[in-house]
Amino acid sequence: MRGGRLHPLHRGVYAVGHRAVDGNGRDLAAVLACGAGAVLSHQSAAARWEMIRGVWRGPVHVTASRGGERAGIVVHRARALHPDDTTRHHGIPTTSPARTLLDLADRLPLRALERALAQAEVQQLTSREELSALVSRAPGRSGKFAALLARDAQAPTRSELEERFLAFLAARNLPPPLVNQRVHGFEVDFHWPHARLIAELDGYAFHAHRDAFERDRARDATLQSRDWRVVRVTHRRLVERPDAVAGDFERLLERAAA
Repeated sequence: MRGGRLHPLHRGVYAVGHRAVDGNGRDLAAVLACGAGAVLSHQSAAARWEMIRGVWRGPVHVTASRGGERAGIVVHRARALHPDDTTRHHGIPTTSPARTLLDLADRLPLRALERALAQAEVQQLTSREELSALVSRAPGRSGKFAALLARDAQAPTRSELEERFLAFLAARNLPPPLVNQRVHGFEVDFHWPHARLIAELDGYAFHAHRDAFERDRARDATLQSRDWRVVRVTHRRLVERPDAVAGDFERLLERAAA
C-alpha cells in the first residue's frame, strides 16, 4: 500500500499505517477476527474493566457464537448473549462487568474472584441486583459465584458489625475502646487514646462509591502521619481468623502499655 504499512494482527485483520499495535488494537483485532457478535471476555475483559491487577499479557479471550481457534486467541463458545451482558468499552465490544465476573468464576481461584468482585464494586461497575439477575438468567453456570454472592448477602450491617466487634473485644478480655468519637477532626469507629490505636470496620459494602473508598484511605494516611496506628477489621477476618485479629490488638495494646 503506497504511503502506508500493513501490520498483521490476526488472519484477515490488519492495522494500516502502524508498525506496532497497542493492547486496544490487539483486543479489537481479536474480536473482529472472530466474526459478527463476538465480544472481548474473561481475563481480557476483566483487565479492560480494571478488575484484575496489571496488564493481561496472556492470549486474548473472546466469546463468540462461531469461528475456529486462532493463534493468540482463546475462543469461548456461546450461542447467544443476553443484551444486558454486552457493551462497548473504549470502542471494543466487551462483556458487561457483571457477565465478566460470572465468566471469571469458572477460571479464577476463589480469592482472586473475590478481589475482582471487590474492584468492580469499588468502581461502581455493577451492583448486587445486576449480579443476582445474571445468576438467575444462567442457572448452573457457576455455583461458586452464586455461593459467593449469597455469602456476602448475609454479611452484617455496619451497626451489627460494631456490636459484634465490641462483643469480640469483651470476650477476649481486651480493654473497651471509645466508640464513634472524633480524632483530629475525623470520626473513627473505635479508638484507644492511651495506645494511639484506631480500629475501623472495613468492607466494600460500606463504601457507596470509589470516592468514599479513596477518602477513607487518605484519612488513614493523615492519622498515621500524626502517630496513630489504624487497623481495619473486616467481618470475614473477624469470623474466620479471630485468633489472629485478637493477637494483633493484644500486641498493639501491650506495646503501648510497656
